[in-house]
Amino acid sequence: MPIIKSAIKRVKTSEKAEARNASQLSAMRTAVKKFDKAKVAGADNLEDLYKAAISAIDHAKAKGLIKANKAARDKSRLAARYNK
Repeated sequence: MPIIKSAIKRVKTSEKAEARNASQLSAMRTAVKKFDKAKVAGADNLEDLYKAAISAIDHAKAKGLIKANKAARDKSRLAARYNK
């Protein structure tokens, strides 16, 4: 545990950021999994889930949670599954 006041604050801040980032990354993965599950089941709201998944990927990229190439790759794979 740090002793210096600024280091103590930094630990608190980084823990909050880590929790927030994990939550947002989890939300992105959940959106993609919901789309995949609906695609297999042949659900009616497939287009809405597709848009939500794309939006979640874009949001994660904008927040710096994933890199641009991963976002592009994920969106490309998602589009391929959507059109198949």
